[in-house]
Amino acid sequence: MMLASSLSLNAQIMNNQNTNRSIASIEQLTLSEEWDKVFPKSDKVDHKKVTFVNRYGITIVADMYIPRGAKGKFAAIAVSGPFGAVKEQSSGLYAQQLAERGYLTIAFDPSFTGESGGQPRRVASPDINVEDFSAAVDFLSVQPNVDSERIGILGICGWGGIAIQSAINDPRIKATVASTMYDMTRVSANGYFDADNSKEKRNANRAALAAQRTEDYQKGEYARAGGVIDPLPDDAPQFVKDYHAYYKTSRGFHPRSGNSTDGWNSTSSLPFINFKFFEYADELDNAVLIVHGDQAHSFYFGKDTFAKLKGANKQMHIVKGATHCDLYDRVDIIPFDEIASFYEENLR
Repeated sequence: MMLASSLSLNAQIMNNQNTNRSIASIEQLTLSEEWDKVFPKSDKVDHKKVTFVNRYGITIVADMYIPRGAKGKFAAIAVSGPFGAVKEQSSGLYAQQLAERGYLTIAFDPSFTGESGGQPRRVASPDINVEDFSAAVDFLSVQPNVDSERIGILGICGWGGIAIQSAINDPRIKATVASTMYDMTRVSANGYFDADNSKEKRNANRAALAAQRTEDYQKGEYARAGGVIDPLPDDAPQFVKDYHAYYKTSRGFHPRSGNSTDGWNSTSSLPFINFKFFEYADELDNAVLIVHGDQAHSFYFGKDTFAKLKGANKQMHIVKGATHCDLYDRVDIIPFDEIASFYEENLR
């Protein structure tokens, strides 16, 4: 069981008033005090919780990881994902691993998710979620131990696509890694493998979601999409079994994770249907590394997105034999040293 305690975020801000600035008020949130991650705590890094506010006034809660004993100004990396997960899962693992390699990192819960603020809960937004990454850059850029000219981001799964879109939008992001990425706008509009890529299918989906909005408003509550299916049907696709093996077992289950529990509000996909990531991908000058397993059902997202990027500072690292969820937590095959080298090269 988690031990949760009501902490005054205003008090936290006052204790760190020179490094966490905002023109919006801080939400009063309940944060867990204990180490409640699904991965072991490293003795090579220091850890603390931090908060910042995005330009929509939503308070974002993050775990900060700092290399133990290191001094001076760090290059910094903000991490989030997978889509529907929380910072106690894969993003925290990535952040801690990169901190062990010399970077100051934060792993944050997106707006409306986990310990972060925003109402209603369990909402996703292509605009607000892109903003969450830029808000993380805002926060990192004013930390006294961060070099504001050396800030990167890393997104996992659906947040990989969001990370690249954020980099297109925000040139302060000098280097971006997308690991086992989804393009959430493409899969929402077209279905998996573009099987539903037609006006008729999209309009039918829009009509169903619009009807759900009416029902939600009448009932005064939001229907949930359900999260990862449990128990698994016998005929579940392999990638659904892989999600179950991560989110529904001790390997990755966390009670605050929407994918572990009851899922997103079902109408959250509406804006993703009508929003297209990467429209200006060829205008992204800063560095990008896409990491994907060649056995991942999502591999086509990585390959097709990489093809849209231009310039010698764009790379794709293919992990042979890896599935989508292998790159959530398989520290034996996630290429952390290569990722760290990419940041070292591009966050000079």
